Amino acid sequence: MKKTISIEGMSCNHCVGSVKDALSKISGVKEVEVSLEYKKAVVEVEGVDDKTLSDAITSIGFDVVEIE
Repeated sequence: MKKTISIEGMSCNHCVGSVKDALSKISGVKEVEVSLEYKKAVVEVEGVDDKTLSDAITSIGFDVVEIE
């Protein structure tokens, strides 16, 4: 299942790498693409709830606006 996460607070490619790394460490996350330009992450997940995704991002200092 694909989920799109709107993220606030990313300002550079290092931020993108941090978000990608945090999401990639979650068991059940198959693929991660993060866009600085669109302030979004698109993840391919299997059996991962929205709270787990949100917690991974907020724990490294970014804000999750929405998960679709």
